[in-house]
Amino acid sequence: MPSSKAWHQFKKWAEEYGPIYSLMLGPSNVMIVLSSDEAVKELLDKRSGVYSSRPPLYIGNMISGWMRMLLMEYGKTWRFVRSLVHDHLNIRASISYVPYQDLENRQMLLGFLESPERWVDHMRRYTNALTTQMVFGFRTVDINDVNMHKLFECVEDWASTFGTVQAQLLDIFPILQRLPDVLVPVKKKARALHAKELELYLIHWNKLKQDAHNGTANPCFAADMVLAQAKSQEKADTLTDNQASYLLGSLHEAGSDTTWSTLIGFIQAMLLFPDVARTAQEEIDRVCGDRLPTMEDEPKMQYIRGCVKESLRWMPTAILGIVRAPTKDDVYQGYRIPKGAMVMLNVWALHNNEAHFPNPRAFDPSRYATDFQTSSEAAHNADFSKRDQYTFGAGRRLCQGMHIAERSLFLAISRLLWAFDFSMQKDELENDIVPDADALTDGVLVRPKEFPAVVTPRSEKKAEAVRAEWAKVEGKLDERGQWKRVPEGMFSKEYVPLVG
Repeated sequence: MPSSKAWHQFKKWAEEYGPIYSLMLGPSNVMIVLSSDEAVKELLDKRSGVYSSRPPLYIGNMISGWMRMLLMEYGKTWRFVRSLVHDHLNIRASISYVPYQDLENRQMLLGFLESPERWVDHMRRYTNALTTQMVFGFRTVDINDVNMHKLFECVEDWASTFGTVQAQLLDIFPILQRLPDVLVPVKKKARALHAKELELYLIHWNKLKQDAHNGTANPCFAADMVLAQAKSQEKADTLTDNQASYLLGSLHEAGSDTTWSTLIGFIQAMLLFPDVARTAQEEIDRVCGDRLPTMEDEPKMQYIRGCVKESLRWMPTAILGIVRAPTKDDVYQGYRIPKGAMVMLNVWALHNNEAHFPNPRAFDPSRYATDFQTSSEAAHNADFSKRDQYTFGAGRRLCQGMHIAERSLFLAISRLLWAFDFSMQKDELENDIVPDADALTDGVLVRPKEFPAVVTPRSEKKAEAVRAEWAKVEGKLDERGQWKRVPEGMFSKEYVPLVG
């Protein structure tokens, strides 16, 4: 198994050995690799009661203090946490966050206009600020925000360390877990990363908790968690500060990093496939003219909807998924799948299946010309051939924030192309610096490695419109850049302090 770009090898093996094959890892561990839509639908969706758990994943959980929802084994704790998250991320609740998405998108456009060389950071702030509002009730207003950059560092460190060969060896040979840290450097690194993550998460949690008790907290997931913690103190099963902060912090990570990574992939695609950008701009101009695109335009902009779907397919962040562990022995097409085996969702192979996606390395939004489903509808479609992509996962482990992510991507893609052109930077010989679409970061979560891009307004009229659109909402913010008054309808329960 290669130590980097493993997704290519897993796809090659699928082509050689078929849509379901197994690897023996060490003396007794087996990994089952699923590389067909049919197998994923049957096992991860239809038999989700069996395939919704995780293997122990020692280093990933050590970094997480065994509190990261993504890695939790199926059971009482995971179901409790998932129900809390569902309340805030279901399709009904997600609609209430559109005012947040609209505001942060407008500031992103202004940032692209005023400092285009920092386009990566403007998109980073866009996704991060939306998430801090939903989770903690405050906006991230500055692209140089220290805690924002620390968060993205934590995600990258977690994903890369968790995905190392050393980390995998500790799962394959559990006896190695007993060795002292001095002999297993990845364990020492994991403990340090956990301390760094927890410190950051507690900063946000403790501030919000104090605001909630003072009656000054904005509606957000964390405010509801304060209420849930207060209620849990009446029972034996108390939700600790560390547990609450980790749940919120890992949601903050997930909402910030994956959408940001997908948008970087989209910008790269616009450089490599300029005809797509021009076709998309023609649709945007036809539907919106000189006004800013809104969510109400989405049904009339099928090519832009295709850009969203294709961005998720073409550069999937969870490129090999996160492995599952069946809770009992199972049989599929004559294959025995033992309890506790690692089951991999081979996302890269599924997204590059030529039978489903002809010429898969081309970025082609027209693939979805007649696909009017949301990602959630596609994931739940009984016809496995109608699945659009697997970046959000499958079965009970399907990403609960997918409705919000789709809207963030639609607004970002439609408005960036409405306002700006994207082109390749030139080198000293005036040759284009062509990004390498295969140059991705390593780890369980990936994104394109750094590449340059030239961002220019499509016209001075568009530039003035970007400034005018920001001016329309700037007055709703105070001197610190926070909402003077949170928009009506934000999904949250009212926090009522419990008197003893």
